Amino acid sequence: MTYQPTAIDDDLSMLPKLPSWVTSGRAETPETVAFRSGAALTVLDSLVSDLAHGVPVKLLANWLALKAATATSKLEGRLAQEADIRDAYHLTPPGEARGPDGDLLAFWRDTARLRFSGRDWRTGLEGLFGPNFEDEIEGWMEAGTARVNSHGPLAGCVSVMRAVLEVDDRAERIACVLSDIVLARALGWASVLPITAQSLTKTMLRELIAEEQGADLNVQSCLLRSFGETIRLARDLAGHGAALKAVAPKLRAKGSEAAVALFLSEEAVAPASMLSPVIQGTTIPMTDRAARRFCDRLVELGVVHELTGRPTFRLYGIAP
Repeated sequence: MTYQPTAIDDDLSMLPKLPSWVTSGRAETPETVAFRSGAALTVLDSLVSDLAHGVPVKLLANWLALKAATATSKLEGRLAQEADIRDAYHLTPPGEARGPDGDLLAFWRDTARLRFSGRDWRTGLEGLFGPNFEDEIEGWMEAGTARVNSHGPLAGCVSVMRAVLEVDDRAERIACVLSDIVLARALGWASVLPITAQSLTKTMLRELIAEEQGADLNVQSCLLRSFGETIRLARDLAGHGAALKAVAPKLRAKGSEAAVALFLSEEAVAPASMLSPVIQGTTIPMTDRAARRFCDRLVELGVVHELTGRPTFRLYGIAP
């Protein structure tokens, strides 16, 4: 008998949705972009802050980290593809060098783990950036926050980006991280979601530093598009996550509950290293054969995808 997966459309229909007028193609002014971004951020904040919506926030953060790594690779001139970055991070054996692509994804995943509740979160930030910008970070953050208070979140994001890039025009990832932090703090989030790097281009950032006419508005419009993409991603992951939870009782493998939880937090799962010999984050054993069979069963049930298209060194995940 063929199993029919949970109807994802039914789950999505109950979630907050971006109004169509927010993404309409009308001419943009600073006022319309600010107004539309307010609507988008209201929807996004509801999705990630209200547990009742069922968005797997850790999974969302890790997917956004991958997208941010891909975007900043382009900004930094390396042009690595998403699949290459994902492979470099997830398939490098423990203790071995991941290379620049894997390290870039590790950087963004570490960014997504920053929490604002402790007193030492700035220490974690300095650990990400190294000692080069230690003296400037506080001033950049204060300037960005002040701009948020006077002109709103989008203006605060752009302000901190410009401040960083005026000091070092090759510090794109740092500019984007601080922009994400300014946004997260403006919305009262407890942690960072890597959002603002998604659609930026090198040309946009060069024009921003040069203070060319319309540069601020171009970057703000780009950030608005990123908010929309993040909303769509959050809604998709909520639906796919609900479908995975729905089939969980049908899974008979030992440790299946812990394995399902892993799929609800990681954008890619390598059976040979993350499920076997023990399920990551647990002490529950799983053989290599059982791990592969478990992943194949999730694919058969239609709730997980094989992400690589390869016969070996496969990765599985909830794909949006």
